[in-house]
Amino acid sequence: MSALTLLVVDDHPIVRDGIVGMVSAAEDIEVVGEASDGAEAVSLAQVLDPDVVLMDLRMPRMDGVAALREFSRLGIRSRVVVLTTFDADADVLPAIAAGAAGYLLKDAQPAELLDAIRGAAAGKTVLASAVASRLVGRVRAPEATLLTPRELEILGLVADGATNRAAGERLHLSEATVKTHLLSIYAKLGVGDRAAAVAEGFRRGLLDV
Repeated sequence: MSALTLLVVDDHPIVRDGIVGMVSAAEDIEVVGEASDGAEAVSLAQVLDPDVVLMDLRMPRMDGVAALREFSRLGIRSRVVVLTTFDADADVLPAIAAGAAGYLLKDAQPAELLDAIRGAAAGKTVLASAVASRLVGRVRAPEATLLTPRELEILGLVADGATNRAAGERLHLSEATVKTHLLSIYAKLGVGDRAAAVAEGFRRGLLDV
């Protein structure tokens, strides 16, 4: 039986080296390439056709969610497992909505990571326990997280200090569209301005500290 193939995507060379070194000990997984951002991941995935892509979420030039959307748009068959340090709804939900086959945190044990790669290749959805609990909580108490994945993205950018224009450029939306989303966010969270929306987002666990 041939080894399953893996593409490792992270903007930190040390992290990539650590993952490659760990995976190389598994005889059934072969690392066929490395990428430093989402755009490079999309290009390499088209050429290398890996079974699984292990991808960071927050990267320069093109982040993980944007790359996931490109994978879907281009019909790339590779199963993408997000590996990140962020587990807030504003990170998890857009990634899952964009097609991630898994979502793991960087404090995962090596065995957990290897099992996730194998599981994704076999067509399974693999989630870190903290992420699974968060998603279950969202289903059981949807009133606490009424924001859409796009609204969560915008709220996250606002929390990072982005203006409406900057958020629009990041998400390929017009400034007016961002403003419309913000008004919807204010209404759903019961607030009247950006600062209050961010504060409420943190209070509800929609944003990562």
